[in-house]
Amino acid sequence: MLDKSFQRVDVFKKTLDASWLKNEAISNNLANVNTPGYKRQVVNFENILKDHLNLGDEVTMSRTHEGHMSTSGPGGLDARVEEVKNTSFRTDQNNVNVDVEMSELAKNQIKYSALTEQLNGQLTRLKLSIKG
Repeated sequence: MLDKSFQRVDVFKKTLDASWLKNEAISNNLANVNTPGYKRQVVNFENILKDHLNLGDEVTMSRTHEGHMSTSGPGGLDARVEEVKNTSFRTDQNNVNVDVEMSELAKNQIKYSALTEQLNGQLTRLKLSIKG
């Protein structure tokens, strides 16, 4: 039972790390809003997390290349920053939209706060179960 609880804590840690990385990517985008040729950065961790949570232990896969995502435990939940290269809103080839970035930042901050609250609850439950 405790093993599953600690796995949940690991997933929360990876999710919080990804949210932090997304915050940094959004901050970079806002800082480079006037840089010609700059392409916005995104972190699509939500899709990786959904795939991981839906897999369970029923599907077994082998890792054939070191660049492939690990499927064992939360180690496969590593967020990555990607550039959006196929769009351009302005003549200087910059594709950063301040309104989109600000809404993404607000949404990400709400998610981060909710995740922090959930992790605190999980740690409180673990503490109570250990104390008895």
